[in-house]
Order: sequence, then structure tokens, then C-alpha cells
Amino acid sequence: MPRVRPQRQGLVTMRLLLIRHAESQGNLERRLQGRREFPLTMRGVEQAQALAERLVTLPVSALYSSPVGRAMQTAEVIAAKACLDVISEPRLEEYDFGDAVSGLTWQEIRENEPAIVEAFRSDRAYFPAYPGSEGLVAFQGRVRAAMHDIAERHDGRESVAVITHAGPITLFLMDVLGREYRRPIPFVLDNASITTVEVNDGARSHVPRVIVTGINDACHVNHIQSQDRAGGT
Repeated sequence: MPRVRPQRQGLVTMRLLLIRHAESQGNLERRLQGRREFPLTMRGVEQAQALAERLVTLPVSALYSSPVGRAMQTAEVIAAKACLDVISEPRLEEYDFGDAVSGLTWQEIRENEPAIVEAFRSDRAYFPAYPGSEGLVAFQGRVRAAMHDIAERHDGRESVAVITHAGPITLFLMDVLGREYRRPIPFVLDNASITTVEVNDGARSHVPRVIVTGINDACHVNHIQSQDRAGGT
């Protein structure tokens, strides 16, 4: 069990627990899921249950989820354990990669859109453009707005769980860390992992308003971890 960091004296702080959904069938098959629907695997259900056991020890006062099935399934397991309602937040959906590649395996993408695979193999800092995709600016706008609005709805000293996908968590973390959303991503996000961001009340001007205090805490699923580790590339 990781050491819990003490509350910063004099600060009123709420915590956003950013959680990547449990393993889906798309993760297992190494598909570029985007907004396509893939249910949790049996291992994913076990991960969600272990995650729920972990979260009730914190405790969590509210539970938000992307409406995409794999995130909502994960959230519903947590909700049943924590006796909370799931608040659906569409702005937490994964990046829309477009119809041309969404749901495909990387082998299928290599056959249908070889330029995308070549871009990933190159030394380019920026992610490749996907045909018909959502676009980075729109993605950044909705994720930032969702995180801001969730934080503003809750008082200090609350812990709020946000069940979403690797893309939105990565984007928000890069924002908080003051880094551009580009390659390589300097961390990984495992299925059912918890990443903690503290939002303080702004009473002390020398303390950053938003602070990352933990990334990819997955100790509760180490014994049932999947192979799909997002980021770190």
C-alpha cells in the first residue's frame, strides 16, 4: 500500500482521482478503441472489483464517468460498492479517432493506413493525424472544461472519482505538469489505475492551484494486470 501524503497545512484541498477503466476486450485485442464499444473482459471485471475495494477506503464522495461502455461498467462496480450514483459526463469520452481506424487492431491499421504506423515509428514529437478524427484542439477544450467543472462542483477535502480513458487522463496530466501534449509520453497508465490530482483553494499564492500527487497507482490490481499499458512511448 503506498504511503498517503499528509494534507498540506493551511490548505483546503480536494482530490480528483483520475481512473483509467478496467481491461476491455478491445484492450485485450490491442485495438484502437476510441469511442467504439468493447465490454470488460473477465479480468477487467476482477480489476474493477479490486478497484472498488480500494476506493471505499479513501473514501469517495462522488463518481463521474465517461458514458462509453467500458468506463461505465467500471464505474457501476465502484458505485455498487461505495453506494454512490454514477454521474455520466460525455466530455470524459476517449478521443474520437474517426471511422477509418476506430476499433481496428494495429495490424489492420498498418494494412489500411500505413502512414499512421510510420508516423509512430518516426521521431516526430506530435501524434499523427487520423482521418476524420476529432482534432486535438476540440479534445483539449472538452477535457479541460470537464475537469474544471467537476473540480468546481465540490468542496475542499473531498475525493472525487473520475472514470475515464488513457487519452483524457494523459492530456489533463500534461496540462497540470506544464508540458505540451506530445511524444514521448513520460508515464504509463495501466487499466484500473488511479492518478491523483489535488486542487487547492488558492489561499496561498505561492502554492500551485493544481498539483499532481500520484500517477498510475495500480497496486490493487498488480496480481491481475493486463498487458495494455498506455503511454510511456
